[in-house]
Amino acid sequence: MTMDMVNLFAISVGTLAIPLLAFMVSFLLWPSTLIKVYYWYWRRTLGMQVRHADCGAYRFCYSYRGKPGLRPSILMLHGFSAHKDAWLSVVKFLPKHLHILCVDMPGHEGTTRSSADDYSIQGQVQRVHQFVECIKLNKKPFHIVGTSMGGNVAGVYAATYPSDIFGVTLICPSGIKHTSETKFDNQLQDLLNSQHTLSIPLIPNTAEEMEEMLRLCSHVRFKVPQQVLQGLVDVRIPHNDFYQEVFMKIWGESSRFALHEHMHQITSPLQVIWGKQDQVVDVSGARVIAEVLSGCRLDLLDHCGHSVVMERPRKTAKLILDFIISQQSTQNASNKKQC
Repeated sequence: MTMDMVNLFAISVGTLAIPLLAFMVSFLLWPSTLIKVYYWYWRRTLGMQVRHADCGAYRFCYSYRGKPGLRPSILMLHGFSAHKDAWLSVVKFLPKHLHILCVDMPGHEGTTRSSADDYSIQGQVQRVHQFVECIKLNKKPFHIVGTSMGGNVAGVYAATYPSDIFGVTLICPSGIKHTSETKFDNQLQDLLNSQHTLSIPLIPNTAEEMEEMLRLCSHVRFKVPQQVLQGLVDVRIPHNDFYQEVFMKIWGESSRFALHEHMHQITSPLQVIWGKQDQVVDVSGARVIAEVLSGCRLDLLDHCGHSVVMERPRKTAKLILDFIISQQSTQNASNKKQC
């Protein structure tokens, strides 16, 4: 082997080793930065574009893909302390021609956060309606999807603004007086009994608490490296005071059962998706909704917890799409009969 070939080989190895070394150092020292890069890359891969909508002094951050077409637009509302990118795993399995919007809920991620804002469920409904009006999403009825806290908001939105809505999908929604207590309910009772000396299970401050939260929310046991757990915590810690404020609002007297109190006003086609092993909001809530709204479609998933979007993204996407198509077919058949 000549000296030139040796030098070329050394340069090639160095070219490969430097980015690999940089990745390893970043993973060990700045895991939170890598998590942000990961979401950026995933959005880019799926064709999701980030935009801002300025409504007076208030700014909404959202991602979207596609344009309004034959199918209704889909507005997706994430859960407590999450963000718009929580839906990427589901978006991956939805057709690219669909018009999909994932908005950061009030005060979360890139959407305006203000101490003067109302973060109760009703307050969030008003903000989401402001966003819808700002981008003129309700020029045609759209399909609204919400999970957990977002499901509570989506259901109350559908009850409050029925003319905006084509259909509703609620995924493990909070806000229902379910008939059985969960592990999370018991933890909240322990929190109250301790006079708030214990931490809220959904607001972790350490990697260990983050791991416990994932176990609480997911029936599937994901093996998450310690550095990733730490990165997830590092991203959240600057916002934990805000999360605590929101939690106290949505778990307060006026919001805790907001969906339960409004669901009889929902007139749009309704789909409820729930993990049978949900330890946060008991699956018995699905039956409670069905007793009030007998025409709703129930999709109860085996071996699945509260984080349906994370645990069963392909199935969730298929169920949502099938429901939208079936409702469009029903409406088209009804229109033909009227003609």
